[in-house]
Amino acid sequence: MGRRSRKRSLTPAERSAVHEPAPVPAARPTPATVRRRAPAAERPPAPWGTFPLGELTTLAGLVLVVVGFATQTFRLLALGFALVALAACELALREHLAGFRSHSSLLGLLAGFIAGAALVTAGASKAVVVVVAVVAFVVAFVLMRRAFQRRSGGLGFRA
Repeated sequence: MGRRSRKRSLTPAERSAVHEPAPVPAARPTPATVRRRAPAAERPPAPWGTFPLGELTTLAGLVLVVVGFATQTFRLLALGFALVALAACELALREHLAGFRSHSSLLGLLAGFIAGAALVTAGASKAVVVVVAVVAFVVAFVLMRRAFQRRSGGLGFRA
């Protein structure tokens, strides 16, 4: 037998240290609100039931984008992008208002874009368009954030 395989005898001080129970570490205090990832089962249902309207809208938009790109038709491209954006914004709004996931920034940006687009169509100057779009974004962001906090039980965001 080699040296390593032999057990060394313990001194009396070492024996008493071995038999003493180890100190129990202090328990961590639990946070007031537990943040967790929301399971897919909590996803809010669509108002139209199980019919895949959002997926079909996205598919139609992608087809129009491809056809518009192939034929170099700006209107088909714009319509395709609009359909994809419509499906994405509907899902974001539904999830946000149900307290499932926070989409405050996206919905605020959408409000700013709509306000800016309306002013551009009306013929307003660039400075007015930018100021109104930024104000619309900030107001919509704050309101959407508060709405999400009410719906989610106080969480500022949920990933």
